Amino acid sequence: MMILLATEPMKRILSRLMAIVLVILIGLTGASSAALADSLTGNYPEDALALVTLLRQTVEVAPDASDRIALQNESKKKINEFASRYRRGSIIKLNSYTTMRTAINSLAGHYTSYPNRPVPEKMKKRLMTEFRQVEAALQRGA
Repeated sequence: MMILLATEPMKRILSRLMAIVLVILIGLTGASSAALADSLTGNYPEDALALVTLLRQTVEVAPDASDRIALQNESKKKINEFASRYRRGSIIKLNSYTTMRTAINSLAGHYTSYPNRPVPEKMKKRLMTEFRQVEAALQRGA
């Protein structure tokens, strides 16, 4: 009987200690994976140009290309990263940002609604025009 009383407090202590260790481990793992997931530099013009380059490549890929799905998935990931990083601040007033948001919203909507279909020609032309506008606005600093 005496042994049972001595082990109950130990069980509680070990249980709490294990819970604390798990919380710390999950916290550290989550923080490190979040830092690695964001591949943007924080330099808006540089990140915007890199995203335009990737999206242009994704839109222009042939419908029967073997890497089309991989490019689409990478584009979706980069669009999400870009949107989450640059959704606040003075950047949202820039012409390049508003045009970029229009383009990525259209493309993301297409990939969500029609994941297995290539981008239609009409949308391709409009996206290419918007990408050129973004590049021109970035060169002007707008």
